[in-house]
Amino acid sequence: MSWLELLLIPLGFAVGAYGTLVGAGGGFVLVPMLLLIYVDDSQRELTAISLAVVLANSLSGSIAYGRRRLIDYRTGLTFAAATVPSSFAGAYAVRFFSRETFSVVFGAVLIALALLTLYGVTRPPAAIREPIRPGPGIVVRTMARGDGVVFRYAYNVWHGVAFSVAIGFASSLFGVGGGIMHVPVMMTVLRVPVEFAVATSQFMLIFMAAAGTALHVIDGEFAREEFVRAALLAAGAIPGAQAGALLARRLSGGAVARALAVVLILVGVRLILTIL
Repeated sequence: MSWLELLLIPLGFAVGAYGTLVGAGGGFVLVPMLLLIYVDDSQRELTAISLAVVLANSLSGSIAYGRRRLIDYRTGLTFAAATVPSSFAGAYAVRFFSRETFSVVFGAVLIALALLTLYGVTRPPAAIREPIRPGPGIVVRTMARGDGVVFRYAYNVWHGVAFSVAIGFASSLFGVGGGIMHVPVMMTVLRVPVEFAVATSQFMLIFMAAAGTALHVIDGEFAREEFVRAALLAAGAIPGAQAGALLARRLSGGAVARALAVVLILVGVRLILTIL
């Protein structure tokens, strides 16, 4: 191990802090960074490292958000159950992409998600439909935040499950954990309040990242070198996740969403430019 790889610890801290702040796990920042740092490594090895770090980060961040009572566990477990099978499929499918194709597709996905996030922030807030008409698949949630503020929202569970299946596949394919996709969808399509969308997404990442990481380990794509790099990044990401959850208290939901969108665009453009 080179001493320069010790710089992975502060990189992991930054990724963990920002990923937890926006509920995305940090993989969407980490994968492009690894692609730029380790130019000779395959995307399979780098996504394996990223998913392992996302797993450590999501565990740490979920503990912090759980203390603030921001995790909708019922919603999180329902959607996580839909993501796990497709997460295995995504982790397997990454081997069929060339590095160049991987970078371009990943960059385009990030930019599209940024635009979806900005749309959700800038449009007039959509109130919950009252009265909620009972029907197949309609779930109504009443959640009391840690400071006593009560939120009430509703969504069609089948819409959430369908999106979760697609997100589970794409997240493991790109090694990002899925938060960058789940948070915009939960905000704009399912109308989940930003704070709960971010925290619940962080909780769901535990299951998605664990499934993808397990398949990479079984396939032998997690050798000693990848394990060391993942461990160094995780050593920074775990305390970084706590810092990100603390910072989230000081920022509004709109500010968090805009911060997510800006970085998505920058990283997406940078990835596409790397092959030109």
